[in-house]
Amino acid sequence: MDLRKLKTLIDLVADSGIAELEITEGDDKVRIVKFSQAPQIIASAPAAAAAPVVVASEAAAPAAAPAPAAPAQPAGHTVKAPMVGTFYRSPNPGAAPFVEVGQSVKEGEPLCIIEAMKLLNEIEADKAGVIKEILVENGEPVEYGQPLFVIG
Repeated sequence: MDLRKLKTLIDLVADSGIAELEITEGDDKVRIVKFSQAPQIIASAPAAAAAPVVVASEAAAPAAAPAPAAPAQPAGHTVKAPMVGTFYRSPNPGAAPFVEVGQSVKEGEPLCIIEAMKLLNEIEADKAGVIKEILVENGEPVEYGQPLFVIG
């Protein structure tokens, strides 16, 4: 399902008196449930997924312990994810990673790939420098704005 469509549906639920909205498109099923003012999304993929994914609801987890303090970021420029998707360090599974810690990069040089909706998006360095840290593991999902690399 298109991310823009999901955002529109979330906004619809948040701004209206609707308490719950469920949509099925082919094998994809999305259910948005509003608890107080924070909508909750439960998306289940085709039968291949083991459990539904729950996203965004502060009201759904009132008993959760407070989040630990975020680890300190090393000094330098942080390259952040421009989209939601899956992070890949190399152009294909058998290839060497685009960059390693300690490697010099130029502005515009590819750092990684983020796969979003079956499209492979090459993420480029927006600043020249040396890769100080790689903050995401290969194959992990990333969120919009999540730090990926630190360039010093």
